[in-house]
Amino acid sequence: MNRKELNPDSSPQAAYGARLRRLRDRRRWTQDDLGEHMGYSSVHVSAVEVGRKSPTLRFSRSADEVFGLQGTTDSFERAYHEIKHGSLLEGFPEFVGYERHAAEIRLYEVGVIPGLLQTPEYATILADSFVRRGAISPEQAHERVTLVAKRQESLVRTHPPLVVTVLDESCLRRPIGEPAVWDAQLARLVEFAELPNTMLQVAPFSMGARRPFDLPVTILTMPDRGLVSYAESAQQGHLERDNSCVVPLLTAYHQLQAEAPSQADSAAMINQFRKASRDD
Repeated sequence: MNRKELNPDSSPQAAYGARLRRLRDRRRWTQDDLGEHMGYSSVHVSAVEVGRKSPTLRFSRSADEVFGLQGTTDSFERAYHEIKHGSLLEGFPEFVGYERHAAEIRLYEVGVIPGLLQTPEYATILADSFVRRGAISPEQAHERVTLVAKRQESLVRTHPPLVVTVLDESCLRRPIGEPAVWDAQLARLVEFAELPNTMLQVAPFSMGARRPFDLPVTILTMPDRGLVSYAESAQQGHLERDNSCVVPLLTAYHQLQAEAPSQADSAAMINQFRKASRDD
């Protein structure tokens, strides 16, 4: 029997289908078996797995009931809403799954504060700006803000990851929201730097060509020491799980850290921006 290879990174719908197949395989069920448990035909199950048919809310809730995922962050219902709203870039939903279990997280961000460090007010204003431009719906904006909060839960889990962050200076030169919102966001960065499992540096414009990245990048070290990277442009995200491709990024990241000012100097720079914004 021919078995179609699935690429979960190609779209949220493909990630949904690949995960459905993976959970089915773990139970050693055929598509007929799963269909019988869910109340669907094997043809319907197959079509969802390979992406020929989009999952429905009813299908997703049935899958959650079969696999015991109701009300969890890994539920198929949650994945269904991500597909329906379509507000997340390709590769990002699966990346979030890796991020949730990572032992080490390394971030480099340009222009905006990364989601793991955003205050709720900052995240809301960013999302609402997309709504005003007509890029996403209010429902999609709510989804984005909710996802930011969910992602931040990984920072306070029982065994939190090491989180290393380098912010391009442009992140600090783009005030978002009213002065009080922006001041609270900058204060959040300083508080983040003081946590026992974090490191924070700012890459100033003066680094020039010594800055190895032009676009945001995230590198995850998993508990088994495997590496995963995620990078995105305005229209596309890319998840990479091949160590031969990720290791050069990790090397460049270490070079970035070596060139950037220390955490103490970076915190002082952030406080200077806070003072300047208050004086304006």
